Amino acid sequence: MAERRTYSIAELGPRYKWIALSNTTLGMLIATINSSIVLIALPDIFKGIGINPLEPSNTSYLLWMIMGFLVVTAVLVVAFGRLGDMYGRARMYNLGFAVFTVSSIMLAVTWFDGSAAALWLIGWRIVQGVGGAFLMANSSAILTDAFPPNQRGLALGMNGVAAIAGSFLGLVIGGVLAPINWNLVFLVSVPIGVIGTVWAYLKLHDTGVRKHARMDWWGNITFAVGLIAVLVGITYGIQPYGTSATGWGSPMVLSCLIGGLAVLVAFVVIETKVDNPLFRLSLFRIRSFSWGNLANLTASLGRGGLQFILIIWLQGIWLPQHGYTFEQTPLWAGIYMLPMTIGFLASAPTSGILSDRIGSRALASGGLVITAATFLLLILLPVNFNYWAFAAILLVNGIGMGMFSSPNRAEVMNSLPADSRGSGAGMMTTFQNAAMVLSIGFFFSLIIAGLSSSLPSAMAQGLTSHGVSAASADQVAHLPAVAVLFAAFLGYNPIQQLLGGQLSSLPPDQASFLTGRSFFPNLISGPFQDGLAVAFGFAIVVCLIGAIASLLTTDPKKKPADPESVGEELAAVAGESGGGPSELVAPRSER
Repeated sequence: MAERRTYSIAELGPRYKWIALSNTTLGMLIATINSSIVLIALPDIFKGIGINPLEPSNTSYLLWMIMGFLVVTAVLVVAFGRLGDMYGRARMYNLGFAVFTVSSIMLAVTWFDGSAAALWLIGWRIVQGVGGAFLMANSSAILTDAFPPNQRGLALGMNGVAAIAGSFLGLVIGGVLAPINWNLVFLVSVPIGVIGTVWAYLKLHDTGVRKHARMDWWGNITFAVGLIAVLVGITYGIQPYGTSATGWGSPMVLSCLIGGLAVLVAFVVIETKVDNPLFRLSLFRIRSFSWGNLANLTASLGRGGLQFILIIWLQGIWLPQHGYTFEQTPLWAGIYMLPMTIGFLASAPTSGILSDRIGSRALASGGLVITAATFLLLILLPVNFNYWAFAAILLVNGIGMGMFSSPNRAEVMNSLPADSRGSGAGMMTTFQNAAMVLSIGFFFSLIIAGLSSSLPSAMAQGLTSHGVSAASADQVAHLPAVAVLFAAFLGYNPIQQLLGGQLSSLPPDQASFLTGRSFFPNLISGPFQDGLAVAFGFAIVVCLIGAIASLLTTDPKKKPADPESVGEELAAVAGESGGGPSELVAPRSER
């Protein structure tokens, strides 16, 4: 790689940090939009390529379309953060934007059908995850380099707002675009990716400390193999195995989990022996880094599966009960979940600014206590709730998550030495993304277990009482609960999908009732609420552990006084005469 000059912040001038913030915020926004945009668009995507995702042979396609992006980013962010420390964070971030853009183009121009198309999409989603990992691994480090300590909470808070907001905005954008043309779900990222790539290449510079070192290949290999095995095991643990509703007892799943953990133990041993480890275990001697990461890990475990559970709750039960057809539910589920995004958008920047002034411990800890309280309120809420009560709880949940997110990230990043910010940010993102995959698997398994214990008898009784033969009703009732769950999740009419051609043999009024908006939601409400209580009870416990961990970070030190407020500084920068943006960019010959 050609060497690029490292600049000092003084050379780049006061505008540079805002350029870095705006570009990295755009990168995080587009990466996280794409992590969730396919959730709502999946029915249209599979319809477009001619695959029924509810057939047992196609379930793996469905799972990897959902989980592949998260798995790849979880595995690669540490290595890519390490590359940023070695070769330049701006350079690695810019490469990520380029990879992300190319993969978005390839996803949008899919010309296959059937299984070939599904494999093409999964493959390029994985490549898109590679680009997303470059962006996620280096954005926090770029901001930490660019901003002084007394403004990092604001900068990282704004970046965090983009990350969380993107995951919810993706639901709405996917719901709007997919019915028009499913290719638009991927095509929408292309112009933003092109602009972001060119902008990053021209405007972003390496300002931090670079530490050239040999790559820890054995560490990279054992970490990737171990973590991939564990995450694959979790992904396939959701699927049924034999007569079991889930696959946690499957030899393949157990081999992945046990073997993956064994390889990760070997990885830890390797990291204590090499000169330039991938995971700098010495960073865990820093109190704020270790406790802050534990808090981040537990918070991600608590909220990682929340989005999926709320979507199923809305699409499978509440929206049909309130007049929406199953086909309409994906878009409206995204819209009805917007209060959570609004709460996060309101609190994350504010808490970031406050953490710069008063420290992060109380804000981060208080945010997780508030989040835990909202999980308790969701348990107490009836399955067929009043929407305004539901919206208020989601709003407060978003506020709590925003209160935690910005101060926590600022605390961890401020604790890192300058030459370890890329790898440290990557480690933090790995814990977060891996915990989200684990959380999704855990939440799904609890809901499936709840459905499997009581749904078969209720389904068989309900179907036979409305004209379905006992043999057919028993056959449908004993189909895997995951098929029922995915049908609701994807916006299909579950009973219509499960009964198929048998509906034509029923009296029209009975067929209409069974496929209507009340039979299926009422059927699964009780079992779903049982699983919900256990899942959210777990979320309460881990959020409270995270709150305690946040209190154990380093005592906040008084920040140096800022000579001018953020608003005054922005106004001063905007009002400077002369010196246009071109002055911030070194000639190509100097780079």
